Amino acid sequence: MTASQSRASQRKVGRGELSPGCPVRVDEDGVWQVRDFATAREVLRNTATRQAGFAAEHATRAEGRMRVPVLYRDGPEHREHRRQTARFFTPKRVDASYRLLMERLADDQIATLRREGETDLTKLSFALAVAVTAEVIGLTEAGAGMAKRLENFYKKHASANRVTAFARRRRNDFHLGQFYWYDVRPTVRARRAERRDDLISHLLDEGCNSGEILGECVTFMAAGMVTTREFIIVAAWHLFTDDALRADYLAGDEKRRVAVLHEILRLEPVVFDLFRRATEDIVVPGAVIPAGALVDVSLAAANVDPSAVGADGDRVCPARPLGEGVRDEVLAFGEGPHRCPGSYVAIQETDIFLTRLFAEPGLRMVSSPVVGAREEISSYELTNLRVAVTT
Repeated sequence: MTASQSRASQRKVGRGELSPGCPVRVDEDGVWQVRDFATAREVLRNTATRQAGFAAEHATRAEGRMRVPVLYRDGPEHREHRRQTARFFTPKRVDASYRLLMERLADDQIATLRREGETDLTKLSFALAVAVTAEVIGLTEAGAGMAKRLENFYKKHASANRVTAFARRRRNDFHLGQFYWYDVRPTVRARRAERRDDLISHLLDEGCNSGEILGECVTFMAAGMVTTREFIIVAAWHLFTDDALRADYLAGDEKRRVAVLHEILRLEPVVFDLFRRATEDIVVPGAVIPAGALVDVSLAAANVDPSAVGADGDRVCPARPLGEGVRDEVLAFGEGPHRCPGSYVAIQETDIFLTRLFAEPGLRMVSSPVVGAREEISSYELTNLRVAVTT
């Protein structure tokens, strides 16, 4: 970072006022707002909470009738599931089992860019993320067109009245049914006949039925492909618009490139708010969050807290000194029992794709992406980042 650089924030996606200010406060709706790093980490690690984000209240209504996806579970059962499935997401497993696949899939997307000359990078990154996530969880028997089926299912819809909301639910049910019939069902049948070392085989061994496996596939695919796609795009956007950062990234070894990606993710966490429901009174510095309260943990604010990341937290600086015990990406992958299990997958996949992308002769950004929001998961959505190469 040079003295000639502007001191303005380098954040591409505006989040409003994010200064930690008062670390913990309750707003007029009774929601407890957590903005500083230390308290955010403490709340996310606290076992006296339940998952409350990602429409958890709707998902947990099925408790007692069926096993709900791991994203919505808490307590000993959740911790045991995470312990048993951790082997699918270790750095060693990700590198050994998925690197060659990621390289081949990235090459396929770059070949598409070369062939078309100009294209929407969000489409290339989405196709990559779908294929990688499917392999990681074991959807190897999926039919052609799975990416399109999932895109239709996860497509954001504008607010609607009761009639159009009903029609939207029917469409979503239709696309979900297609995903089950063409992708999940044939894989489950294959795994019932012969197990493999993958997540779907593990779920069958735990006694999950097809509907429960579908629920896990939906949540894992959403976590793996939607968020990874957005991160690939925001990282590319930063590299396109910052010559020094791009040079640093391209000249570095893998460790340095990963440091650059972690720093971009710290500044631009894809999911910028995590929600928890307190199951007991939680004592935090200066306050007691009462049992039953909804807690909004702002990752976007905590990730720029000077006590954790030093000065100029709203700027990209991969070599910045961090506080003791602070990860490079700070809280961008969450923390505690629900920390993202696929963090190594996302970073390796992004690095493999971007190193190939920026090695293309004559690569240029034709238009910056359109910034939108996915309120249901407290995420940004970037669309239509047009790129071109010399053909």
